[in-house]
Amino acid sequence: MLVYQNLLEAMKTEKVTFLQMGKLLDCQYQTVSSIVNGSTKKGFYYEDAYKIHKTLFEKYNFRWLFTRYLYRTRLTHTLEVSQIARTIARALRLNEDLTEAISLAHDLGHTPFGHAGERALDKLTPGGFKHYMQSLRVVDKLEKDGQGLNLTWEVRNGIVTHTKGRWAATPEGRIVRMADQIAYVNHDIEDAVRAGVLDSATLPKDCTAVLGQTKSARITTMINSILAHSDGDVAVGAEENEAFLALRDFMYATVYVDKTAKAEEQKVDKVIGELYEYYLAHVDQMSNFYVQLAYQDDPERAVTDYISGMSDEFAIRTFEDVFVPRKWHVL
Repeated sequence: MLVYQNLLEAMKTEKVTFLQMGKLLDCQYQTVSSIVNGSTKKGFYYEDAYKIHKTLFEKYNFRWLFTRYLYRTRLTHTLEVSQIARTIARALRLNEDLTEAISLAHDLGHTPFGHAGERALDKLTPGGFKHYMQSLRVVDKLEKDGQGLNLTWEVRNGIVTHTKGRWAATPEGRIVRMADQIAYVNHDIEDAVRAGVLDSATLPKDCTAVLGQTKSARITTMINSILAHSDGDVAVGAEENEAFLALRDFMYATVYVDKTAKAEEQKVDKVIGELYEYYLAHVDQMSNFYVQLAYQDDPERAVTDYISGMSDEFAIRTFEDVFVPRKWHVL
């Protein structure tokens, strides 16, 4: 998604709200929020950007203020995993189609708000919730209006083993698991630096000395190491693996436990929890497919399926529609 990161920083500094900007542009504050935070593809029209700049942020450079930055979404992550995994599979003369199928499906079961949403649903769902099991449920049960997809055992095995625990039975599945880790660590570094959460100069020197200073260099190093050490099975060199694991540990210690991010997780619990209880009590308010699923299977499972398939923006908008009172309009 494309985010006006500099504008967000200026808003924070100048204590300008989305409500103020909405009034200035004669539109709802939610519309302005969606544009600034990248929830919609469209950006500001020039005349609107000019009005915002002239009225609220005239001391800031116009071009700097309205520069949009790309932040990863679940879709862009999936595409990066697929690119890395296919590159390795092709070089090792493995099944590239199988690799791509696993890559594209591996995160279909992810919830709104990423792993924070997963943890919230795990507490609410009878029997628990794991995104990799939900990915399998999506392709087996939910796709094609409940018919599921006719996927091979190898694809399904690769989907359900792409994260922690046992490894995939196929080399293609094991490649996707490695590619998933390579992709998320490196794009999270890039996003964290861009968001001001991380200074690239603080990355462990012993890690960057082995892997490289840039995202591209680190990904290339890991791919080359896998190609050089995969003889009979998919493997990565000991030196590169040690450096990569240390870099991942650094990210967990500094970025993934960032105070701001952790504070937002409490809000995620609130949103997911309230939506879950609401739809359990109002099953008929879900879309038709999930209403049928609630009566055919059980309401708890159908509600979990419905919420886990939401995007961040849709979950927030639904929460606002259900729980936030609308202002009165007097004619």
